[in-house]
Parts: sequence; structure tokens; C-alpha cells
Amino acid sequence: MLWYTLLVAAVAVERLAELVVAKRNAKWTLARGGVEYGREHYPVMVVLHTGLLAGCLLEPVLADRPFVPALGWPMLALVVASQALRWWCIRSLGPYWNTRVIVVPGAEPVRRGPYRYPNLLRHPNYVAVAVEGAALPLVHSAWTTAAVFTVANAALLTVRIRCEDTALRHLVPA
Repeated sequence: MLWYTLLVAAVAVERLAELVVAKRNAKWTLARGGVEYGREHYPVMVVLHTGLLAGCLLEPVLADRPFVPALGWPMLALVVASQALRWWCIRSLGPYWNTRVIVVPGAEPVRRGPYRYPNLLRHPNYVAVAVEGAALPLVHSAWTTAAVFTVANAALLTVRIRCEDTALRHLVPA
């Protein structure tokens, strides 16, 4: 369980690094006339993602969930892959990436990295979030946490993607 705790802690540190990047990027975009959308759902997202990390740590202990190698190792690979995709998204969007929905009206849409083919995969960062949210708890058989997060995240992403798509309409057409 120690190594799993360290894994969840590493993901938590990664999330804190994201917040540092997001704060810097928000300052940059707002200085260029950026407009924020969806403020009302952002606190829900913070609570959901914090709950994911807490559930990952609590469920294996409280429900006596074992590490099952046939499940745990493939899920660990998916966690690593989701982190790689997330940071590819962050690098590709550069200063436009954020945990909040902030767009600079009139800016050109980003068309590099995983955003190169928007008709194929419109929101790759959310793919990373969904995969990580299901896989991280399953590394240590926390299937209840995985299921609850997946359902709640799907509901949140319905709101979030609608909000983001509305915001992106204020960009210059590709």
C-alpha cells in the first residue's frame, strides 16, 4: 500500500503543478482580454477531483481492497499514459491551457499536438482526465471510487464541454 500511497501523492503533486501553470496562464490570458466561462461549475470540479484522490487512499484501506496484479499493472500503465496525454495537451495549448475555461476573443484556435485533428478528438485533455479517473483507483482495486468518479465526471464533463464549446465559438473560425 505504501507504493500506491506514493503514486496517489505523486498525482496530487502533479495536480498542484497544474494549478501553478493554470494560475500563470490565467494571468496571461486575462491580460490579453481573456473572458472566463463556467465559473459556477469549477468548484464542483475541484471537489470531485479532490474526492477522487481521497477515495483512492481511503477505499483500499477501509474496504480492505487487495492489489491484484492482473488489474493493477495495466491500470498503472493507463495512469502513466493519461499523464503523458495531459502534459502533451498542456504543452500544445501553451499559455491558453487552463483548469478554468478562459478564452481570448479573436485568438486563433490551437491546431497542434493532440488538437491537430479536432474532428477526430475534440477534447483530448478530458480523455486523459476520464482515463486517469477510472484507472488510478483500479490500480489498487478501488472499484467503488472508480465507478463513482466515472459517473460524476461524465455528468460534469457534459456541463464542462458544453461550456467550453460555447467559449470556443468566440475564437476566430479555423
